[in-house]
Amino acid sequence: MQTRRCPALFISAPGSNHGKTTVTAALARFHAEQGRKVRVFKTGPDFLDPMILERACGQPVYQLDLWLVGEAECRRLVYEAAQEADLILIEGVMGLFDGCPCSADLAQKLGVPVLAVINTTGVAQTLGAIAYGLAHYRAELPFAGVLANSVASARHAEMIVQGMPPGMRYFGGLPRASQFTLPERHLGLVQAAEIVDLESRLSAAAASIASTDLAALPAAVEFTCAAAEALPQLLAGARVGIARDPAFSFIYPANLDLLRALGAELVFFSPLADQALPEIDSLYLPGGYPELHLQQLQDNVALKAALQNHFRQGKPIYAECGGMLYLLESLTDKAGKRGMMTGIFPGHAVMQARLQGLGYQSAPMPGGVLHSHAFHHSVIDTPLIPIASGERLYNTSKGEKIFQLERLTASYLHCYFPSNPGAAARLFLP
Repeated sequence: MQTRRCPALFISAPGSNHGKTTVTAALARFHAEQGRKVRVFKTGPDFLDPMILERACGQPVYQLDLWLVGEAECRRLVYEAAQEADLILIEGVMGLFDGCPCSADLAQKLGVPVLAVINTTGVAQTLGAIAYGLAHYRAELPFAGVLANSVASARHAEMIVQGMPPGMRYFGGLPRASQFTLPERHLGLVQAAEIVDLESRLSAAAASIASTDLAALPAAVEFTCAAAEALPQLLAGARVGIARDPAFSFIYPANLDLLRALGAELVFFSPLADQALPEIDSLYLPGGYPELHLQQLQDNVALKAALQNHFRQGKPIYAECGGMLYLLESLTDKAGKRGMMTGIFPGHAVMQARLQGLGYQSAPMPGGVLHSHAFHHSVIDTPLIPIASGERLYNTSKGEKIFQLERLTASYLHCYFPSNPGAAARLFLP
């Protein structure tokens, strides 16, 4: 067993919308500005928060998730980060004890102390009771202390301090300030590339950290990891084309690492801007926001023709969620605007006002079962009969449909490739 020590902190909260991402990004940017190398991880399957966090720290942000990723892989990822980082930050998901497994489970297994971020809107001395409950709900959980978020005034700050119970570490508070609030849309935060003033927001948030006790590095944590085994070169010599632009950006960095480790050469292209596909053997269309770019996708006739030609040649295509929508005949946004897509996949999709699919699922892909997650606001109408459906982790209702049309495999599911490297390789084998 290999070991490595590095200062680390797990940022959680009583629930969503307390400011976990803002605080994690502020911490990352503050310490990066001090010349430290900061590695940040995100708990859960989210794609959007990691984009913000990557901009804050300047390093790739990977998922940590006891089910999606697995405990052994979580340990390997943080161990490898500890070999190069001066600080490791892990942002939790939802509330500290929400879900099964939850953020507290991960923090406890990794031995990383929890910082509770609590939004103080409408709360003063009672914040101490909330913090006390989080700290003592599970006796064996390492707990660093509490940070108050959105503090309205100096008097508000005094009242918060008055309510802190004996023995509770209070790191200070961040002011209620619109200049570092992160904008949102229907799937969560707005993508980092779309926030034109993101740098100024991150700088403002980072500056506020200087007045708290979080300006100092937290205590070092010992991370352990078993030696990793080399992967077989199942994709040696294969060139995999991957769509990557503002319309198609939901992709796990670990998926790219896995494809490279299997021997593939990755080539990126933009369905929004490029007129032709690169020389590739296989195609990967990840999820994203195609509904926000209907006109541009519809008007890029040359790229749609190139995709149709790739399909007619019998070359593999793997499409997830938004990538699948792009392959349909049409996609209609919430306002009723309809865009003509590639027409490779028979059927049509319409965006809905409410969430249509959410949660972890085991995905029985043609080469084996992959761990996956769904989160979408659209519905599709297709005559194609699915080859299988995902199996939900938490209930027995039927999961998302998995479709196959010749060498095309498509689903709403976002798969985590390292959960089954062989099954992932099968999706792209020429």
